[in-house]
Parts: sequence; structure tokens; C-alpha cells
Amino acid sequence: MRRPMSQSALRHGSGYGRKTTGDRVFDIFNSVFWVVVVGIVIYPLWLVLIDSVSNPGDVYAGRVVIWPIGFSLEGYKAILASKQLLRSYLNSIIYTLSGTVFSVFLTMMGAYALSHPFPGKGAVNFFIIFTMFFSGGLIPSFIINRALGLYNNPLAMIVLGAVSVWNLMIARTYIQTNIPGELYDAAAIDGASHFKYFFRFVLPLSGVIMAVLSVYAGVARWNDYFTALVYIRDRNLLPLQTVLREALASLTSSAASLIEDSLKIDGIDVQAATRKAEVAKYCSIVVSTVPAVLLYVFMQKFFVKGVMIGSLKG
Repeated sequence: MRRPMSQSALRHGSGYGRKTTGDRVFDIFNSVFWVVVVGIVIYPLWLVLIDSVSNPGDVYAGRVVIWPIGFSLEGYKAILASKQLLRSYLNSIIYTLSGTVFSVFLTMMGAYALSHPFPGKGAVNFFIIFTMFFSGGLIPSFIINRALGLYNNPLAMIVLGAVSVWNLMIARTYIQTNIPGELYDAAAIDGASHFKYFFRFVLPLSGVIMAVLSVYAGVARWNDYFTALVYIRDRNLLPLQTVLREALASLTSSAASLIEDSLKIDGIDVQAATRKAEVAKYCSIVVSTVPAVLLYVFMQKFFVKGVMIGSLKG
């Protein structure tokens, strides 16, 4: 039987909910520590944003530190005047959309197959997981993909890396824990094949995990520059990230190529063009980051729910 609290304990508190001096010191230290960490993470993003809308001369001189100086949109105008960058932006959109759909579809098909027992499943699982830790290397992969006709082919940006083993395991876990096996048994009794069951039951019931996989695959596709760097030689087929990598690699040469149309204007100052190229770099980073940020914002509801898959029972 629970003993009643004394009047003294009621006046001074039971002590369970009270913080000691050590707790307060820890809370202060913890708060300050995480404020510093968040500041370290956010400041570079903020610096890129304010540099993109500041006066090119002040940006080139390094005077923009906390707030934008002399509001200017010269960098964004230079980007819009660059046909190569706009073309690469369109390429990235096409590669990302088509590659994401292809990746999610293949991942869900593989996850569905791995969620059912079949002869040799253990060996198949082993070989799939093996690829997470070991690979043939860049040169053998390049030789094989070139033999398959993927060199300087836009399909390389869609097909290569379409299935992530990590995403495959997440999707398999979701199907096993959220879609009861009895549903398949009932569908099989009614004469449904695996393909019919997959398209009519599994996919409609897997909206959450498909949304999560879309975020993973979409961001990976949008940020992929290495695949095009190795397999694409036609500059008209290059994605945005590869073009930006070239621009950020050098200020005076590659970055200036982003404003090649502006450099052809009669009487333009070379130093002014170089300053504009400096601002154009920051503007390019902002423009290339916006789609990924918007994707996370609109898919946040599904993303948070999908991350919790398998963490709770019942």
C-alpha cells in the first residue's frame, strides 16, 4: 500500500522532479554545444545565400560575412544567360525523375521477391549484401558498361546505381512487417499470380516506403556528378552537378565559362567579369540546392514515418 507523503515533503517537494546543480550545468553546456554545432552547419549555407545576392565587388573582396552588402542579382542573371547551365539543369531534372521512378520500381520488385521464401534465398541474400562491402572497382565496371553500350549514353545516368542494397533491405523489411502473408494466401486462392498480387496489393499498400525511397533515390540522382564524369563525354548530356563541379574547380577559367555569353559583350571589363563569375558560383549552388530542399520539405511527413519502420512493435 502506498504511504502518504508527509507535510514536509509536500512543502519542499518530493525531489524526483527537481534538478540538481549538476543537471542545470549539464543543460546549459548541452544547449551551448548544440547551438554551436547548428551554427557551424547553418553558417556556410547562409554565407552562400547572402553572397549570391550581394554586390560582386564586395563578394570578391571578402567583405560579405554576416549580412548581404549591396543587393544585386547579377549572378542569377549570368546563370540565366548561360545556355550550357540551363541545358544541364534540364538534363538533371530528366535524369532525376526517370531515374527515381526506375529505381523505386526495381527496388520494390526486388524487395517483394526477397520477402517470400524460395530455394536458394540465403545465397541470393549473401551475394546482394556482399556488394555493400566489395565491388569490382571502377575500371572493370567501366569496361563492362562500355561493352553494354552505356558509354556516352544518357541511359547510364538512369540505369547505373538504380538499386541500392540499403534501400532494398528497408523495403523488404517494410513488406514483411506491414503486409500480412495471409493477404497473399487469400489472393492466391482466388487465382492471383505474383505479378497481379504485386501490382494490385503490394504497391498500393506501400505508399509510405515508396515515398521514402523516392526521397533517397531522388536526392542521390540529383547530386550525382561522378557517373557523368566517367561515362558522359557529350557536353549537351551533362547534368547540372557535373557542370557545377567544373565551375567550382576554377574561378578564372571554369567559373567564367558560366557567363560566357556575358563575356562576349563589347567593352566589358575582365575584372568585372571575374567578380561576376565569383557570385555566379554561389548562385549556382543555391539554384542546385533548391530542388533537394523542396523535396525534403514536401516529403517530410512520409520521410519521418518511413524512418521509423521496424523501430516499434505492434
